Formats: sequence, structure tokens, C-alpha cells
Amino acid sequence: MDLEAAMRADIRVIRPGEPIGEHRSIFLAGPTPRSPEVPSWRPEAIRLLAEMWLGPGPLVVFNPEPLGPPEDLDGQYGWEMQARAAATVVAYWIPRDPKTLPGFTTNTEFGYDVASRRTVVLGCPPNCPDARRNRYLIYLARDHGVSVRETLGDTMTTAQWLAGP
Repeated sequence: MDLEAAMRADIRVIRPGEPIGEHRSIFLAGPTPRSPEVPSWRPEAIRLLAEMWLGPGPLVVFNPEPLGPPEDLDGQYGWEMQARAAATVVAYWIPRDPKTLPGFTTNTEFGYDVASRRTVVLGCPPNCPDARRNRYLIYLARDHGVSVRETLGDTMTTAQWLAGP
């Protein structure tokens, strides 16, 4: 169990390469830092979920960030596709910054998940460095009945609510 999961016994974090299985789960989708100098938003999302999860039973959180540099991009892609398909909810957080968190792959994944009719929530902070580039995703989400939130806390609250008891 990694340190993030140890915060709370009924939250289990699964990372790339680990077995996916069938669980009540939330996949944390969105841009991944490509440099160690750029902090990830996912530990805070996991902390928020651990604080609010009331169960019953465990919640699995799929964290697509590998513990080290991704060595097997084919395996990473395959794991992410399987984990997003298995997730009860796919929670997107897009604090778009063209220099550090551009989210180009995230755009494609979001469109794919919406078209696949997965249960999705979209979080786009209005004060991120390039918020205007999230507008199209917001229109797409609203056109398909996807919840749109402006804070990480509200996004995770909606995700855990959609994951249900």
C-alpha cells in the first residue's frame, strides 16, 4: 500500500501496472506533471476523498501517475484505458497551464469518456493559467449532462457522490 492510501484504511490507491479488479472507484483524470519541479494535484485530491468518504466499504482511487518515469508507454496506455473503463466515476481536474500542465491528452480522453457515456465529472478552475482553453470541454460537458465544477474540493465531492454508497 503506498503512503497516500495509508491516510485512511478504506481508501485504496491503485497505480499503473497494479491489478485493476472490480471496485467502487474513482479514476483521477487530468494532466500529469512531466517534471519533478511541477507538483501533482492528485495527492490533494486523494486527501480530500479520504476526508469525505463515508463508505460503506472501501473506495479505490485509480492514480495514473507512475511512481517513477513511465518506462512502458504501451503498458501505461493500456492500464489507463482499462482503469477508466472499470471506474465507477472518472473525475477530471484540469488546472490547465500550457507550460507545466497543458492537458493535450486529457482533451482526447475527456471526449472519449463522454462519448462512451461513462459517469464523468469535470473540474476546471476559472483562475488557472489558461482557463480559456477549457471552455470547449465545459461546453461539451454541459451539452452531455456532465457535472462541471470549479474547485478541486467540489469536483471530488461530486465524484464521491456519483460513486455512491
